[in-house]
Amino acid sequence: MIKRVCGITFFLIFFINSTVFAHTAMVDNTGSNKYKSVRLTPEIYNNANSDLSDILIKNQDGDNIPYFINTSNPTSYHNTVNYPMSLINSYSKDDAFYFDYKVVNLPDKDIISTSIELATGKTNFAKSIEVFGSYDNLQWEKIQDDSIYSVDSKKKLTINFNKPQKFTYFRFKLANNLEKIAFDEVKLIYNVSTYEESDFIEDFTPKYQVENKDNITYIRLKGLKNLKLTDITVLSGSMFKRMMRTPFGDKEIYNLSFNGISYVDTTIPLNRRIPSDDTLELRIENNDDKPISINGISVKYHADEIVFSGEGSNSFKLCFAKDDSKKAPIYDITSYKQEILKEKIDRLAIKNIELDVPQETKQYDYKIIFNIVIAITTILLGE
Repeated sequence: MIKRVCGITFFLIFFINSTVFAHTAMVDNTGSNKYKSVRLTPEIYNNANSDLSDILIKNQDGDNIPYFINTSNPTSYHNTVNYPMSLINSYSKDDAFYFDYKVVNLPDKDIISTSIELATGKTNFAKSIEVFGSYDNLQWEKIQDDSIYSVDSKKKLTINFNKPQKFTYFRFKLANNLEKIAFDEVKLIYNVSTYEESDFIEDFTPKYQVENKDNITYIRLKGLKNLKLTDITVLSGSMFKRMMRTPFGDKEIYNLSFNGISYVDTTIPLNRRIPSDDTLELRIENNDDKPISINGISVKYHADEIVFSGEGSNSFKLCFAKDDSKKAPIYDITSYKQEILKEKIDRLAIKNIELDVPQETKQYDYKIIFNIVIAITTILLGE
């Protein structure tokens, strides 16, 4: 019985003194693609967990939507290089016909090829072909067996290598050449595809204060908590060359102009995350010169995107609560995110961020709480 009374008392006190903060941001669903993305803003970073583990996405019915966090944009680059080839020899031997080609106008560097394209005016044929390669037109190495054909509207006149080749001479062997096939043009082809990921970089103007004291200009930036900064740029119309110091490193910055040519570098690279402290102080040493004018501050940071399926909802609510005890949700969608990122994704805009600001702690009359506990105890004892 005593344990029950103590438990009730603890619950009442905890309930009265506890405060739950729920920050939200509204997102309208636009676009026709299945998947949507929302890029996080500095205000969300400032008021969420540093690892974003407290973030939830809810649909218009209030249900949680699975999501994953994307930090970069995958980009594919395709490049094709053509090497014209010329016929240097053709002959028949043992019921087979041979064509020998070499690369015209060899570049100074080694060439790499991934295929050979053939062109011919002949039609209605299908031939097996053996492909050989050589570096000197003396020693030949078989590359692979393949086939070429031109039947009705169907053509296959490209030989794709099983692996990239570095040969500069190529030989084609046809089992026979009753059709008297000749090639009007032969090109060695190098197709290369590269895959790169570029981080999402956003910029914004933070709130800041400027103070000039003891020949030093202090610039105090606010709203940087949990942001991974790439760099900070000081905007000024003054002509100067000064040393700027930060907690993470120093750099000489300047804004000069001579003979109509401007020399400007007022950006200091950081590439680091700002921890729990919301304010970052920059110091510009003025020596005995007048302080420079500060027209503005530009901050660039690495941004994250929340990617999710937007089907069946006209709007979404992004919720975050700055609760370090929370663990990030685990969703299946994370396991196939690379496939999703290959699709077209609608980027949605965040609007109407509402922060649940903590109120001053209310003073409760604990005498009333005591009387409630006594009443509950009396009832329990009378059972």
